[in-house]
Amino acid sequence: MTNTITSVVDTYIAAWNEADPERRRALVGETWTEDGTYLDPLMAGRGPDEIAAMIGAAQAQFPGHRFELAFGPDAHNDVVRFAWTLTAGHGPVARGTDFATVGADGRLRSVTGFLETA
Repeated sequence: MTNTITSVVDTYIAAWNEADPERRRALVGETWTEDGTYLDPLMAGRGPDEIAAMIGAAQAQFPGHRFELAFGPDAHNDVVRFAWTLTAGHGPVARGTDFATVGADGRLRSVTGFLETA
């Protein structure tokens, strides 16, 4: 599962960094199941269309910022965790740890994010 989940998490990070809405939606579709969910203290989305739109809204709040994988993924059974940083030219502005469940097809079924300031 580790090689597959590594690829899924890499695509997850790529989706958060993709500025083009159509390409972002395609990346979200590769990453989440059709009934997939995302939840953190600031936003939530259900299904690839909502999740892709939610990511676009987050990008609008943080123009010029990029997500980078900071730790992981660490996975066992059908669960995974990984950490990320949100960076700009002057360094990290936020950090977080995401916990996810993985569907039978290897894509993420649910992601719950915990946010920290940098």
